[in-house]
Amino acid sequence: MENFFLTHQNEIIWTAVTLVAIVITRFIGAKTVRRIGTLSDIADARTLLITKYVYAVLNFLGIGAITFIWGVNFQDLGLLFSSIFAVIGVALFAQWSILSNVTSGVILFFSFPFKIGDHIKIMDKEILSETDEDKNIFVIEDIKAFHVHLRRNSGELITYPNNMMLQKGITLIETPVNSDDGSDSV
Repeated sequence: MENFFLTHQNEIIWTAVTLVAIVITRFIGAKTVRRIGTLSDIADARTLLITKYVYAVLNFLGIGAITFIWGVNFQDLGLLFSSIFAVIGVALFAQWSILSNVTSGVILFFSFPFKIGDHIKIMDKEILSETDEDKNIFVIEDIKAFHVHLRRNSGELITYPNNMMLQKGITLIETPVNSDDGSDSV
């Protein structure tokens, strides 16, 4: 056992440094995501979801770094990864919309100009009502990993995919606020 530590001393030290760096980076990443969530008034559930995504990416990078440190044969590793990615690629091609919605959910977290409770109008002819303009205004009830819950003023709940929120034009509707003098202001 002592011979193993002496033989692989550099690898052990660099592995320890990598693990410490991953832990510190995970802490900083989680704190940054929470700060963005707090400043943007984003729901805690969404913040937690994005934090899990950050952890997964950092863990994947850490495994890659440790694999590099220990000098794994890259030809064998390349064959293994190409086989795994071929299988995953075929599986994800069948599920491209799920992957698209998850990616859109991450994008919406960092750059979505709307938040839960906002009133919006989506420029999508499939959900717009030509007869009743009031039905075209939605309230954002919740933003999930795959979809957004929208409620029409008539009470109808619509589950709208995240990727469509990025593809369609969306108008933020400013709702009137009642003041003390009885007049409405925007």
